[in-house]
Amino acid sequence: MIPIRDENPTRTTPVITIALIAINVLVFVMQMLQPPEAQQQFVFAWGAIPRDITMSWDLLPTVPVAWLTLFTSMFMHGGLMHLGGNMLYLWIFGNNIEDRLGHIQFLFFYIIGGLVAALSHVFFDPSSQIPMVGASGAISAVLGAYMLAYPKARVVVLFWIVFFVRFIRVPAILMLGVWFVMQISGFFGDMSREGGGVAWLAHIGGFIAGVVFGFIAGLRPARSAYYSR
Repeated sequence: MIPIRDENPTRTTPVITIALIAINVLVFVMQMLQPPEAQQQFVFAWGAIPRDITMSWDLLPTVPVAWLTLFTSMFMHGGLMHLGGNMLYLWIFGNNIEDRLGHIQFLFFYIIGGLVAALSHVFFDPSSQIPMVGASGAISAVLGAYMLAYPKARVVVLFWIVFFVRFIRVPAILMLGVWFVMQISGFFGDMSREGGGVAWLAHIGGFIAGVVFGFIAGLRPARSAYYSR
């Protein structure tokens, strides 16, 4: 199921969500404008490499550059499909969480959720030398918060099985629940593989962080006409 939009209007303009999308797109364009070799150097310089981060632990309390990549990696992507998919999810679900939390609190929520997501991956595979890039971890936190705040909100998704394709409206708790199960399934499916792939633990850790932080921030199922349809 690919989400197309949700039927959950907002009261305010999602300026932070729009700004985050713009920054992600700008960083991607900057990366793609470089020669192929420079693009690879860019990813290795600013992507989060677990081995570099864990080895730099001994340098604390001085904050090494490696730890900064937990933040910078959140605005980098490995390709156009990677960027497009992440920004689609951020736009659909981020505006409502920003509306509920407020602009500044949402920004902190997004960044902290992304950092927790990245650390989940680092702690699971601390010796990996493969750069981790993408906003997926932070967006996973947004998804967790959305499921907490709007479990019954309707999401229009593109659903297909082989040649059967149609648009359907499903509750957010179903769509996001299926998404979360897919992350767990992907994690166990990739455990025996070596090399680069999807940082499933970042998705899982980010989603759980979003639920926990959302609860702490006071998010509860919304009561409105949009919620009960």
